[in-house]
Amino acid sequence: MNGSGRSVNFIRRGAVLALALLLAACAGVVPRTADRAAPPPRAAEPPAARPIPATPGVTLPPPVPSADTTNSRGLGIVPGAAVASLALEPAKTRLALQAFRISCPSLVRRTDQSGLTQGADWQEACAAAPGWSDDDAAGFFIRYFEAVQVGDGAAHATGYFEPEIRGSRERRAGYEVPIYRRPPDLVDVDLSLFSESLKGKKIRGKVQGSNFVPYDDRAAIEAGTLAARGLEIAWAADPVEFFFLQVQGSGRLRLPDGSIMRIGYDSQNGRDYTGIGKLMRDRGLLADGQTSMQGIMDYLRSHPEEGKAIMNENKSFVFFRELTGAGPLGAMGLPVTGRASVAADPKFVPLGAPIFLSLDRAEPNGLWIAQDTGGAIKGANRIDTFWGAGAEARAIAGGMSARGSALLLLPKGSYARLKQGNGAPPPQP
Repeated sequence: MNGSGRSVNFIRRGAVLALALLLAACAGVVPRTADRAAPPPRAAEPPAARPIPATPGVTLPPPVPSADTTNSRGLGIVPGAAVASLALEPAKTRLALQAFRISCPSLVRRTDQSGLTQGADWQEACAAAPGWSDDDAAGFFIRYFEAVQVGDGAAHATGYFEPEIRGSRERRAGYEVPIYRRPPDLVDVDLSLFSESLKGKKIRGKVQGSNFVPYDDRAAIEAGTLAARGLEIAWAADPVEFFFLQVQGSGRLRLPDGSIMRIGYDSQNGRDYTGIGKLMRDRGLLADGQTSMQGIMDYLRSHPEEGKAIMNENKSFVFFRELTGAGPLGAMGLPVTGRASVAADPKFVPLGAPIFLSLDRAEPNGLWIAQDTGGAIKGANRIDTFWGAGAEARAIAGGMSARGSALLLLPKGSYARLKQGNGAPPPQP
């Protein structure tokens, strides 16, 4: 997923129609007479939720890092508070236990990029989780886990959600923004195959003649480089809505007949993600109180030409596939849970591990499970909280920005083993 993280009123209907006609003309497609009806008017954008203030947790003195700080093992960890002393609110902790159960089959098999654990470390907790009562979820985490602080423990949390936008399976008047599946010429390259020094590094691009070059950026794709290749899985009504659905990484299309088509991440063009909110704030385009997703969308719709140019400054472009089972899916390939799943950097948080947040905003405080990643979610203690779908989720996630402390929960005995081995876990079997 791309969060603002992933984590963002109105373009005038005339501007939407002009854009639709321009795209139709460029592609040489004239909408059928039966399809000329415009999509239903967009509902009013709900405002960002008013933050509920809270007192953030105090961070501990950080460890001395090693020369390589690209993962948690190098950055260093220190013991945190006893899990039993943490504010484990029952309802939220119950959701965390349910999400942890979903992670377990993958968690015990994954190679942990953070350098802190191996699959076998999670076996005991994962064996106990299915039979553990949800009514004693706090007891589960107290029994099987210990808390550590990664680096300085200073956390920054944003939010994301599963958006619902207007879309159509076929191109028609008012639905002119293509939603593409992964192109067959997009190539993933594992650089570790070429050099040990590049272990863990991957790039995406395409073959052009005898060269490997970067894949088309957002501006090129918007200009039509993928058009007429049969890659469209659906069409969106609003380019701004679709832009933010790409930031979230998955979502729902409300089709003209009222039914729902769910789409999920199917790769990305390999270009770096640029958060346009910061870009717009630095340029003085957003006043105080406008830096939420809702405020950004208002500006883009009020300035359609400038807004299009701003969106193209984020060169990252996400491709989708239709989801027919449980979802939305996170980076583990498993369903994520609203108010329980977070996106984190897998180099600093083992995917599937619990994280406890104590921030200056009350809504995200408590226990979460790291089940996703995001293009903007990089570094230690950088967290993107998932709030599910619907108006309330959109309102909370769209304005979420909280700071405080984070603790990573590891299987009991992990810290002692890591300290004894100078931070290195036993070799993977």
